[in-house]
Amino acid sequence: MITDLKCHPLTESRWNDFEQLFGKNGACGGCWCMLWRLPRKQYESQKGAGNRRAMKALVESGEVPGLLGYLDDRPVGWCAVAQREDYPALKRSRVLKPVDNRPCWSVSCLFVHHKYRCKGVSIQLLSAAIEYVSGKDVQILEGYPVGPKGDKPIPAAFAWTGIPSAFKAVGFKEVARRSPTRPIMRFAFNDHLDTE
Repeated sequence: MITDLKCHPLTESRWNDFEQLFGKNGACGGCWCMLWRLPRKQYESQKGAGNRRAMKALVESGEVPGLLGYLDDRPVGWCAVAQREDYPALKRSRVLKPVDNRPCWSVSCLFVHHKYRCKGVSIQLLSAAIEYVSGKDVQILEGYPVGPKGDKPIPAAFAWTGIPSAFKAVGFKEVARRSPTRPIMRFAFNDHLDTE
């Protein structure tokens, strides 16, 4: 298991590392981690280069859309984390619509280079996301993992929002489930004050 992942916010100076990790396909099918941020029609129409430009513009504006994880200075993982309101597609989702009116941040995507999957990278990325938002007066961090159907493991292509066991490993708890395989999980910072 990998235990020495170093995580850093994605800023303009790290854009080349982000591109290196995501590769020519933009992580998965030209997404460039813009799926949750755009209206579906716009997202589909600009898959690939258009979504890359949109993400680059976001980073160049000074917004931090997530964290890059490094091993020996090589980018191997990505965790998209931002205020839930930055992801309008979540609000439109029947399954992932808000649980309540409490403000929260969301982990919307976990992408790990194929050579480093199933080695604990997602767990370390989630730990880094908790640490990152803890300094922003955030009360709740949400995640939207995909659970397996029966005993069959989830193909990596479908696990880009993470898996429940990784979230549980760092203290997230299930708070809603509107689909058999899609729990909504939360890390409530007030619940963890006594353990720090």
